[in-house]
Amino acid sequence: MTSIMTNAAAMAALQTLRTINTSMEETQARVSSGYRVETAADNAAYWSIATTMRSDNMALSTVQDALGLGAAKVDTSYSAMSSSIDVISEIQSKLVAASEPGVDKSKINKEITELKNQLAAASQSASFSGENWLYNANTAAVGVKSIVGSFNRSSDGSVSVTTLDYDTATSIMIDLKDPSRGQLTKDITVDQPDGLGGTTSATYHLIAAQGGVAAPGTVIELKTSTTPQEIAGMLSAVNSILSGLTDAASTLGAITKRIDLQEGFVANLIDVIDKGVGRLVDADMNEESTRLKALQTQQQLGVQSLSIANTNSENILRLFQQ
Repeated sequence: MTSIMTNAAAMAALQTLRTINTSMEETQARVSSGYRVETAADNAAYWSIATTMRSDNMALSTVQDALGLGAAKVDTSYSAMSSSIDVISEIQSKLVAASEPGVDKSKINKEITELKNQLAAASQSASFSGENWLYNANTAAVGVKSIVGSFNRSSDGSVSVTTLDYDTATSIMIDLKDPSRGQLTKDITVDQPDGLGGTTSATYHLIAAQGGVAAPGTVIELKTSTTPQEIAGMLSAVNSILSGLTDAASTLGAITKRIDLQEGFVANLIDVIDKGVGRLVDADMNEESTRLKALQTQQQLGVQSLSIANTNSENILRLFQQ
């Protein structure tokens, strides 16, 4: 039946054209944004996962910054400690030289004094971002320092932060308030020769920090009256200090290696998460461009179909004109 009130063909063509236009708008949005899932309306599940993982990646980016800051602190401490180890080795060689008969001990002591000043300067200047792991002028101990190492999200959605901890008790070289906490200020008890073929107990410390509390033992310094036995005891004490600083430097080196590994892991993790999110929400541009071309062709055909359907009424008018 042909009707001039209801043009079914035109209605069908119009509905098809609307569907094509809607699909074209969606495809054009994907092409322009690059996303297959841009809003929650596109795919609520994928959008939710992608949004959460992007948030986690932002947190991991902050972790990268924290690791870089921690690495700078460790490197600063390690650099100063490595330099201090060289200085203490030099002090040890000066004490060995003082053991030789006829040597002017007072002149050697002047060299040792300057080397001590260098140790104090190195430990005091080993500060980064307001933190010093080698020098303490406060009543409280420096304690354990933490470096943010990772951001974690568990299966139940809860989040946590993993830290890399370092106990500065092994690295503090000078402590003004409590000399027993400093590697260079604390007393070290050694067995030194008594000059009679036996040994006797003696206590030495390398530095009596100016403006601070001094340990009760004997400071390592040379005088004209210093005996070979006392020099031997000082050598043993300096060797013990050198061993302690070497261990502390080894620990700092291990922390540096751990930070480097963690930085690499975090960087890879960020890339992996980015790839995972991309698989969920990114549009396949090859596919979308092909679909857009097809929809453009369908749109042209739809317009033609609608035009043909609208000519039916004109055909009926021609019948009445004859």
